[in-house]
Amino acid sequence: MTTDTKYTPSEADMKFYYERFLPFRYIFQWLNHSPKPTKDFTMREFAYEHRSGAYQRYNSFGGPEEFKESVCQTNPTRFEIGAVYSVNPRERKSLPKQALKPLSKELVFDIDLTDYDDIRTCCSGTDICEKCWKFIKVASMIIEKALREDFGFEHLIWVFSGRRGAHCWVSDAKARQLDEISRKSIVEYLDILNSKLLGNKSQRKLLNLRKPFHPHIQRSFNILKDEFVDIILNDQNPWHTSIDQDNRKSWEQIEELLLFIPDKELASQLRTHWNDQTFESNSRSKWEDINKFASKILKSQLQVNQLNDAKKEIIIYYLYPRLDVEVSRQLIHLLKSPFCIHPGTGNVCVPFNPQQNISMDPQDDDYGFNPMHAPNLKVIQQEFEDWHKQNKGTDSKIPDFEKTSLKPYIEYFGKFVNDLVKEELKKRQRDDTLDF
Repeated sequence: MTTDTKYTPSEADMKFYYERFLPFRYIFQWLNHSPKPTKDFTMREFAYEHRSGAYQRYNSFGGPEEFKESVCQTNPTRFEIGAVYSVNPRERKSLPKQALKPLSKELVFDIDLTDYDDIRTCCSGTDICEKCWKFIKVASMIIEKALREDFGFEHLIWVFSGRRGAHCWVSDAKARQLDEISRKSIVEYLDILNSKLLGNKSQRKLLNLRKPFHPHIQRSFNILKDEFVDIILNDQNPWHTSIDQDNRKSWEQIEELLLFIPDKELASQLRTHWNDQTFESNSRSKWEDINKFASKILKSQLQVNQLNDAKKEIIIYYLYPRLDVEVSRQLIHLLKSPFCIHPGTGNVCVPFNPQQNISMDPQDDDYGFNPMHAPNLKVIQQEFEDWHKQNKGTDSKIPDFEKTSLKPYIEYFGKFVNDLVKEELKKRQRDDTLDF
């Protein structure tokens, strides 16, 4: 288990970061969809979280220079991004209340590892490690495939939350224009576990996904079944029992597993067998026991089919993404900006490719993004100082971020932004051509 390194950046640390490293120009272009200011940016709400705990909403800016000047001067612990409104958010007090209407915003998804606390055994709460980060990695595969293949979205960027989760921002024009009913429909399409059932252990056996599976569920299952052995049976090992340790937590997980078994006699005999074991037994052996006992107990093909369906639902339940529906549904919901600093860890909320390594850390070569090696403000400051010591007297025009481990992440984000802006400009040219 890896525990967060407690590091609270000082006001001076944050000011230094904002002034030298945060890529304001890229964030402006990402939200503006053009090199020159448009209403997509000037009518956009930004919120500041202050060191005192105060929360200041409805900030807005005329362009990237004003944006950077305000953040550097205010020096918030973080800033969040909201919707584009019908009127300038900061002028709302002088206008009728009904005049302030949210018009558009990126479609966003939030995955938090605390929602996996009833499953993951390696960590809990705010702790994370390479093992439980695999839940995020698998979730990103499921969500990306659905958003790209089922809805046709192209401009997706994943951002590390700085501690125990990830956010997915969908920036396509058609995604930004979705109303709340459409957003709710998309997230409910993806939320096959039904978030309401996750908190009710007695209802988990009622997952009962319609058979045959919907194509999205079948595609997801094909991904999850290949990861189940590695992540659940080996890494998390939730049903492990030993004669020389307290197995109460494991038995809670075992009883939860047995809720999925449709045949009561099979479930009862498995429970008795596992309870009577006088040796250490891991999750993999218990998963194999299900088929061993089923071959002796189940009498009909219907019973076998029901068990096979139940095993598929177990795999889906343990690995399918767990989503915060309201984050995705609400237009007025604000979400922490990429490249903010997490106030409790000092980690930078960097954009990343969940499946590929874009860092400069050789330890990540076979891993993809590794939150354990994410850029941290304390480390960045040291890297910056070390660079200047080694290059003393050099009149360098190298941007400050290129002297640190932020470099590949900012470059990755810059490419994403450039691709998005190019498409937006082409679309506007086409619209102008059709405007007789």
